Amino acid sequence: MELKIVKMDIPEGANIIIGQTHFIKSVEDIYEAMVGSVPNARFGIAFCEASAACLVRKEGNDKELIEIAVRNASSIASGHTFVILMKDAFPINVLNAIKNCQEVCSIFCATANPVEVVIAETKLGRGVMGVIDGFVPKGTEDEKDIRDRKALLRKFGYKR
Repeated sequence: MELKIVKMDIPEGANIIIGQTHFIKSVEDIYEAMVGSVPNARFGIAFCEASAACLVRKEGNDKELIEIAVRNASSIASGHTFVILMKDAFPINVLNAIKNCQEVCSIFCATANPVEVVIAETKLGRGVMGVIDGFVPKGTEDEKDIRDRKALLRKFGYKR
């Protein structure tokens, strides 16, 4: 087994969701979950098929985000893995709908942070071992940081 690190391309102002699913129908169902959750979100989806034709399947409503999702999924190249790139919405707006898709097995990350995917490669193929999402903590929040966190949540409309 060989371990590899694959860096994800996340455009400025975008979020990425990486997960694992199990069926070719996933790409269409994830598309429906996205538009049903945030109709004005722009997004691209790519799904690595793990049997039959073994193609990278794609959907979305934004050509650039679809292309980048395909590049990211192709660089992961791990069966039944999907990548969603989104703008004009946050993962919190769509995650429950995606997790409720019958085919979705797990979510590895949902973030705007830099992401590296840890891949294991064997003679059979490749699998996602995990993700590195962002940076290590630099300390513990103080009173000012608490106020700033609360203000940010209210600015985005997640708290009153």
